[in-house]
Amino acid sequence: MPPRINAERLWQRLEALATITDPALPYTRRSFSALHADSRAQLKAWFEEAGLTTGLDTAANLIGRRDGREAGLRPLMAGSHSDTVPNGGRFDGIAGVLTALEAAHSLADAGHVLRHPLDVVDFLAEEPSEYGMSCVGSRIQGGRLGRNGLNLTNTEGETLADGIRRMGGDPDRLTEAVRKAGSVAAYVELHIEQGPVLESGGIAVGVVTGIVGITRYAVTVEGRADHAGNTPMDMRQDALTAAASLVLKAEEEAWDLNHTTGFFVGTVGQLVVEPNAANVVPGRVRLTVEFRSSSNAARQSFIASLQQFADEVAAETGVRIAFERLSDAAPAVCSETVRGAIRDACATTGVACIDMASGAGHDAMHVANAGPMGMIFIPCRGGRSHCPEEWVEPKDLAAGAAVLLETVLTLDSRLD
Repeated sequence: MPPRINAERLWQRLEALATITDPALPYTRRSFSALHADSRAQLKAWFEEAGLTTGLDTAANLIGRRDGREAGLRPLMAGSHSDTVPNGGRFDGIAGVLTALEAAHSLADAGHVLRHPLDVVDFLAEEPSEYGMSCVGSRIQGGRLGRNGLNLTNTEGETLADGIRRMGGDPDRLTEAVRKAGSVAAYVELHIEQGPVLESGGIAVGVVTGIVGITRYAVTVEGRADHAGNTPMDMRQDALTAAASLVLKAEEEAWDLNHTTGFFVGTVGQLVVEPNAANVVPGRVRLTVEFRSSSNAARQSFIASLQQFADEVAAETGVRIAFERLSDAAPAVCSETVRGAIRDACATTGVACIDMASGAGHDAMHVANAGPMGMIFIPCRGGRSHCPEEWVEPKDLAAGAAVLLETVLTLDSRLD
């Protein structure tokens, strides 16, 4: 009997994982938190139930392996992440982990042994963590953590190195977690689209062509805190006013680049104001600016323009403005080999598909260094994501899982 997805088991697991959340802020399961550890304990039990040999690598990625029947073949990989943004959804990341698990479990149910080993992966901290970095586990696997990555700290002063250790990894042996170039036969990741294209077109699957590059900077504006009643307007060094002009400049520059270079988005999504009192002129503001494009030149142009503008603001207002690059992920092109396998899997399972690019970052972009990678998008209601209203119809999740399973089978038969 050929392997077949158990849609009911897949949905029950998704609903069970959704209960591991902050009850006051569903659906919240931040990386490095006790709730995240609880969810991984549940995932580990399910991995083992599916017959996978399960453990953590030194980067604290949870990995379950199903051995292949031919010695010496590189592993196929599938997975995503189980952490969420604050007040996020039940499907972003989780759908990719659970459909990969369901594919492996379906192989076990049918007694089907692939030629290649199959690794199901729950990557550590794909969403922006409290250390200021996203895609921590996949970044480490791709050899892209950076020289100072382990020294990043959260608001309590804990380093990322200590956070990885607390989650069961070993920051002193991270090189053991790196997947070297050519060490993976192929990687495929299922994810909700996080946009409205598939749902509006009644299309079951998006075959991802590539993932944009994403850069984040922390910008610190240092002014002077003064009494709001007794400090004249022309004698202030208001850090928040200066920061506000930077926010508007970032939006203006992003619009211009979107019109001239193609897809480009820029966002200031985080502001920390000190001392944050109604009767005090703001003395310090830290903001995070993120920008995304498949063009490296466009991203370089954006930050250069913003820094030049910041110099002008500083000269005019007397504040001091410093830029610190937090992360910089290059664009990633999806392998035509994997894309072809996904298209053929759609034809075999009888679902419609289209090619589309991803404006969001994913673990897949960091794994691309290790071997050919591709992504399967499935529809989400209204294109909503990173919010409690995030929703995928059970039939769409099952259809995506079936395509993922067929893609794994196709890649297993075609790749050496």
